Amino acid sequence: MKKLSVKEIEDQIQHLAGWKHEGDHIEKQFVFKSHSAAFGFLARIALLAEKVDHHPEYSGVYNKVNIRLRTHDAGGVTQKDLDLAQGIELIISE
Repeated sequence: MKKLSVKEIEDQIQHLAGWKHEGDHIEKQFVFKSHSAAFGFLARIALLAEKVDHHPEYSGVYNKVNIRLRTHDAGGVTQKDLDLAQGIELIISE
């Protein structure tokens, strides 16, 4: 998979509310009403990641979940990362 240029990333990320392009990755923080809601969200992301065979970096404390996406083999952001971000947005909108 080909690493995207800064322009390609910026053109596409503008359609993903709250996502930021930082260095070699894109990222977003999600805030939930409770720890259980945050954990449930992570579980759903895990299932999606397995399905598309692309796994995010994530961390969380109580009701906050931070997601970071990059394609390690490509050394930066690829279309796979933007597609996964879009899938995550679909999960959060349900």
